[in-house]
Amino acid sequence: MAGRVVDLGVWNRADQFRFFRGFQRPHYAITSRVDVTRLKAGRRAGLSPFRACVWAIGCGVHAVPELRMRFRGEVVTEYDRVELSMAVPLPDGNFNYAYVPWEPSFEGFDRVCRERIEAVRAGLPLAANDGSRDDLAYLSCLPWLDYTALDNALPHAEDCIPRVSWGRFVEAEGRWSCAMTIQVHHALVDGRQVGDFFEAVRDALKMA
Repeated sequence: MAGRVVDLGVWNRADQFRFFRGFQRPHYAITSRVDVTRLKAGRRAGLSPFRACVWAIGCGVHAVPELRMRFRGEVVTEYDRVELSMAVPLPDGNFNYAYVPWEPSFEGFDRVCRERIEAVRAGLPLAANDGSRDDLAYLSCLPWLDYTALDNALPHAEDCIPRVSWGRFVEAEGRWSCAMTIQVHHALVDGRQVGDFFEAVRDALKMA
C-alpha cells in the first residue's frame, strides 16, 4: 500500500512517540459498546452482520490517520489504506485468516469480503502475517461472548498494528448492541484518536 514517511521534526506527537517507545508494555485496549440494531434488522434482507461490522471497522480505521501509522525503528509511515485481516471461523471449529483490501463503498467491499471469506473456507492455508507487512489491521469476532474487556496476544513491544474485536449481539429495551475493543500502540495512538475511531464506526453502522 502507498504511504508517506512522517517527518518527526514537525510531527506534533514526536515527543510522545519517543516516550512510549521505551515502555515494555506500550499497548492498551479500550472497550466500548456500539449499537447494531440496524444490522439485526438488515439480516432479514440478506445483510451479513459480520461483513457489515468489518466494513464499519474499516471506516473507523481509515477515518483516523494515526490508526494507519506504523513504525520500524525511528521511521514512522502513514499508509493511505490498509488491508483488513480477519479471523474466519471454519466448519471444524478452527480458524483461518482472510485479507480484504479497503473499499469505501459498502457494496463493493461487501462483495470482495464475501469472496475472500468463501475462498478461505474452501481450504486456503493459514497465511498468517510473518511480520513483513505493516499495512494491515487485525480483526476478530467473538460471537459467543458479551464481554466487558479484552486483551490480545502480541509478539513484541514494537508491534504497532491495531487489533479490533467485537462480541455477541445482545438485546436490551428493544435495541441491539455489542462490545467492541480496539488495542493500539501508545507511541502512535492516544485516547482522542480511539474516541474518533468509535465515533466513525458508530456512524458507519448506521449506513451499512
